[in-house]
Amino acid sequence: MNPLELAGARPGPAFTVTFDGRPLEALPGQTVAAVLWAAGVTSWRSTRGEGRPRGVFCGIGVCFDCLVTVNGWPNQRACLVPVRPGDVIGTQVGTGHEEVRRAD
Repeated sequence: MNPLELAGARPGPAFTVTFDGRPLEALPGQTVAAVLWAAGVTSWRSTRGEGRPRGVFCGIGVCFDCLVTVNGWPNQRACLVPVRPGDVIGTQVGTGHEEVRRAD
């Protein structure tokens, strides 16, 4: 059975976000992590030292394993950030400091 039916959820209409250039369907109220999981993506960052894959670990914003870049801003916790229509989400590279959006 569909989880939305089980919960009796009535979310608004779906919209599109992108992850590493790939369009993904999202629902209002979902976090970045929920959208990625629903799309079958379980890892979106690698550790700085050994390059080990990371995704959601704690799921409540405590551990920082799920960091992603959202709309040019690195170090966003995917488990806490709600998606918005048109969001551009990217794999976090290293510390993310190289990606910081610069004011023009």
